[in-house]
Amino acid sequence: MARAVSTRTKAIWTVAAWIVALIIFFPILYTIITSLKSEQEAIAGFNLIPSFTLESYGEVQSQQNYFKFFMNSVIIAVGSTAIGVLIAVPAAWSMAFAPTKKTKDILMWMLSTKMMPAAAVLVPFYLLFRDFGLLDSRAGLTIMLMMINLPIVVWMLYTYFREIPGEILEAARMDGASLWGEIWHVLMPMAVPGIASTMLLNIILAWNEAFWTIRLTTTEAAPLTAFIASFSSPQGLFWAKLSAASTLAIAPILIMGWFSQKQLVRGLTFGAVK
Repeated sequence: MARAVSTRTKAIWTVAAWIVALIIFFPILYTIITSLKSEQEAIAGFNLIPSFTLESYGEVQSQQNYFKFFMNSVIIAVGSTAIGVLIAVPAAWSMAFAPTKKTKDILMWMLSTKMMPAAAVLVPFYLLFRDFGLLDSRAGLTIMLMMINLPIVVWMLYTYFREIPGEILEAARMDGASLWGEIWHVLMPMAVPGIASTMLLNIILAWNEAFWTIRLTTTEAAPLTAFIASFSSPQGLFWAKLSAASTLAIAPILIMGWFSQKQLVRGLTFGAVK
């Protein structure tokens, strides 16, 4: 009897999970469906059966160079992630294994910066980027996205490092390991799942960032978020073309997320069970 109840409960939760997953995925699915319609079909109303035309994709590619925007997104997302992790690893190590009375205050202060409205600091950052010649440059956007995501990277790495027994690092120190040897040869290999999931999450955040990428770029360094925005014109929204541009922009990150989902889940649950 208990087993039957358990099986029924499990089935109910499974169905509920599928329903929630479908609700979350439906906007993406409808965007893909709309991209396969003509403009007339797209504005006609709700319809889940497209004509399966690639006309919008052809027009999108003829109007804009998708590959240029794609490469900008890759360079900016990967570059900001790599620099952010290089900075965050020593910071998280010091707070996890050599904490002070102010460590928790520092962590909370770092996290509080994510709650600040981006529009409130747009003008100062714009002027700084203009004066340093970083407007519409990959270097400028890489630095910007690294800075805005750095608090999350530090917090995640700090959480992972806290799960590693400090005695292991002490043993390495007693064996003559230097500070960097301790971090590089002992800490990093043990925290690979956590570091990998942190990098994946940071790449996703950087890839999807729209506020700063649209306002700090025009043509040369514009990533795929700006590519999507370029199809909003004074004449109105062309839904089929906009959906095609959105599909082309989200496809790479969806594919990466699909193939790396095991590593992402493993990293996010790293240290959850002892």
